[in-house]
Amino acid sequence: MNFATTLALGAVAGGTIVLGLPVGRMRSLAPTARTLLTASTVGVLLFLVWDVLTHAWEPIDAQLSGGADGRLPLLAVLFAGGIAAGLFSVVGYERLLERQRSATRDAVLPTRRLALLIAVGIGVHNFAEGLAIGQSAASGALGLLAVLVIGFALHNGTEGFGIVAPLAADEQRPSWGFLLLLGLIGGAPTFLGTAVGFWFASEAVSVLFLALAAGSILFVVIQLLGVVAKARRTDLTALGVFLGLLVGFATDAVVTLGGA
Repeated sequence: MNFATTLALGAVAGGTIVLGLPVGRMRSLAPTARTLLTASTVGVLLFLVWDVLTHAWEPIDAQLSGGADGRLPLLAVLFAGGIAAGLFSVVGYERLLERQRSATRDAVLPTRRLALLIAVGIGVHNFAEGLAIGQSAASGALGLLAVLVIGFALHNGTEGFGIVAPLAADEQRPSWGFLLLLGLIGGAPTFLGTAVGFWFASEAVSVLFLALAAGSILFVVIQLLGVVAKARRTDLTALGVFLGLLVGFATDAVVTLGGA
């Protein structure tokens, strides 16, 4: 498969993230619906944390299972360092925004800041997905490539809802431009990762970006749980997390059925 076609498939896989973004402009949602939506986002993101950590750990597990070739220390450092960097870099970014917010009244609104954090975390994750698409195309595994594109497109469709979930509690309706920005941050890395993966295949790079994604998404999960807790509806929280997990595993089933 040629490079242009591969890029087009990467754009399709990442572009579906825009399907859920218009929900961010809805203001008719009842408080219970908002709580359920946010809790469902937590479920989807928890699935993503599990999914990316599982894929990041696979090369290390292979090394530990008897296939050691000297790369174990490097992969272990990239795994642990990636999680730490993804988690604490977002913590540092959050504290920087807090200081800016205390110094000016024009700082980003908390709900929009949280939406941006979610988009960044998902974007790092989607870059790793793009690497898988590009590497599959370059190796000629067209059957696997088709399944990856379909599966990742389904994933990104649900991730769009996750990005805008915090905006449902914002009284000020976000502009279409801001929603487009969120979509670009979250979805465009799939396209970029596809380009990189087509020309450059590296297990170490894949482990690093997956670990980075896990750390950043984990921080967002912590933040969203705090938002949900304010509603004091543990029943809706449990139901939403359960539904979100189901959605994550259902979309991942498409990839799994293809043997990925």
